[in-house]
Amino acid sequence: MITRPAQISDAPAIAEITNAIIRDTLVTFTTKERSVDAIAADIKNRGPAYLVAEKDGQVLGFATYGPFRSGPGYAQCREHTIQLAPQMRGQGAGRALMSALENTARSENVHVLVAGISSANPGAIAFHAAIGYAQVGQMPEVGFKWGKRLDLVLMQKILSTE
Repeated sequence: MITRPAQISDAPAIAEITNAIIRDTLVTFTTKERSVDAIAADIKNRGPAYLVAEKDGQVLGFATYGPFRSGPGYAQCREHTIQLAPQMRGQGAGRALMSALENTARSENVHVLVAGISSANPGAIAFHAAIGYAQVGQMPEVGFKWGKRLDLVLMQKILSTE
């Protein structure tokens, strides 16, 4: 498996991964599937901050980050997303993607990466804790999907010492 910057041609594979998660899980509160064109635009706009995990020529996961909140005071803070195809979970792809993404963030003077995680995804909470993220908050019942109210767990990792 390799990690590399995403290319526009990866958008269909990324759409397949993320839309299955949107459709079939409570991992994201989103209910609207993403188009290939929207993902391609994200890849173009985020540049090196959009990475994929590839095995045998097939994209099986991605990680990216974007603004956490607007305003100049948040310029060194980003919120990330990481999603893997089911067969890649527990295989080291998540750790490899996050390590590469954190290195990219450091090179772009990002001080803090934030994860907003559905309380229905305890595996993601454990994963983030294992790679050095600290839980800094929990927002009860801010998510709603499939008739269920869900908490948002906030975790963060400070990337630089300055």
